[in-house]
Amino acid sequence: VQLVESGGGSVQPGGSLRLSCAASGFTFSRYAMSWYRQAPGKQRDLVAQIDISGGTMYYADSMKGRFTISRDNAKNTVYLQMNSLRPEDTAVYYCRAGIVYWGKGTPVTVSS
Repeated sequence: VQLVESGGGSVQPGGSLRLSCAASGFTFSRYAMSWYRQAPGKQRDLVAQIDISGGTMYYADSMKGRFTISRDNAKNTVYLQMNSLRPEDTAVYYCRAGIVYWGKGTPVTVSS
């Protein structure tokens, strides 16, 4: 099983990034997918979640209206479009499949 995140990097406040998580080794379309993030010295928190069909999404309050989670079951990939980024969005972003599998994360830094 592999979950490989990509798309992180450094961006100025107000900027955008699109994260991707490529899955392999399991039946991707049978798993709800989530993005979490962990800032230095803080716990890992749920950012967004999407159901197996991609029809239902959940967002943490501070991400509503700025972040969009989506998935492509044909490509075994889940995405996180992040707009209007703020310095407090700085963290390592992790992909999760169901409650079992984790990726290794991709860092995001928002700074001027």
